[in-house]
Amino acid sequence: MSSDTADSRLSSILEHVARAARIARREPSEVQLIAISKTHEAEAIRPLIVAGQRLFGENRVQEAAAKWPALREAAPDIELHLVGQLQSNKAEEAVALFDAIHSLDRPSLIAALARAMDKTDRRPPCFVQVNIGDEPQKGGCAVADLPALLAEARAAELPVTGLMAVPPLGVEAAPYFALLAKLARDHGVSGLSMGMSDDYETAVTLGATHVRVGTALFGARI
Repeated sequence: MSSDTADSRLSSILEHVARAARIARREPSEVQLIAISKTHEAEAIRPLIVAGQRLFGENRVQEAAAKWPALREAAPDIELHLVGQLQSNKAEEAVALFDAIHSLDRPSLIAALARAMDKTDRRPPCFVQVNIGDEPQKGGCAVADLPALLAEARAAELPVTGLMAVPPLGVEAAPYFALLAKLARDHGVSGLSMGMSDDYETAVTLGATHVRVGTALFGARI
């Protein structure tokens, strides 16, 4: 990706985010754009860093550990967010590497993250992932299990900052975003990690604080 392409794509998405925020009578600054750089090499990521993007999302701990230390040397203010499923045995590495974790979804991971945070003395904010469409193939806790999971995370003193979800493919996303926003309100959390390349504007109008955009920034994967 060229610098010009990175500039134009980033500017376009930020303009769309701002427009959607204004429609919802929100400030554009309330929404953070996470560039989903999973599977992309450093050469494809650097132009976005040069264009000013500072929040990036990765799915896998090992992939992020391999490419981000060098990329961060040029821009120490980069924030790296883990947006993929996290195995409990990778919790300590994830806490050391990432600035936020969007996939807290089960009691065993709560325990692993609590131990890792105590050991590393780092406390990256966590989003509880909700299986908002009740899809067996997807990660995330069931809606019915959310109150208990949040209570357990808070008892473990994890810094839970919000909820995250991925709506089912091929259906209108708005009702799922609205449900996640209601769940967040009901449970006293303000962060909403929702919306991707095809639906981030809808997510912003319904309260998203973090949108996770990959394809619209990097282009379709080959």
